[in-house]
Amino acid sequence: MRIDVVGKDVRVTDNIRAHAEEKGAKLPKYFDGTQLVTFTISKKDRLNYNVECVVDVERHNDFVAHADDPDILTAIDLSVHKATRQLTEFKERLKNNNR
Repeated sequence: MRIDVVGKDVRVTDNIRAHAEEKGAKLPKYFDGTQLVTFTISKKDRLNYNVECVVDVERHNDFVAHADDPDILTAIDLSVHKATRQLTEFKERLKNNNR
């Protein structure tokens, strides 16, 4: 699985990249078909950062989670939490449809 961290008008430091890779590495635990996780970090306004987490999975459209926060690391955590919820609900839906 590949994890990309992209900054739009934001400099991505090693600390931010390591945090995003650490959090993104946990996503395959919730759905085995995870192929790629892309974090796009941008400045929303003067105070807030916007983090978009795109999870590419096999045989389904991409899952997209957005989060805004003044702290970049907190915004990454929030977007991963939303993506985790989406993956968990999708996996449950697959299990229930196969019954």
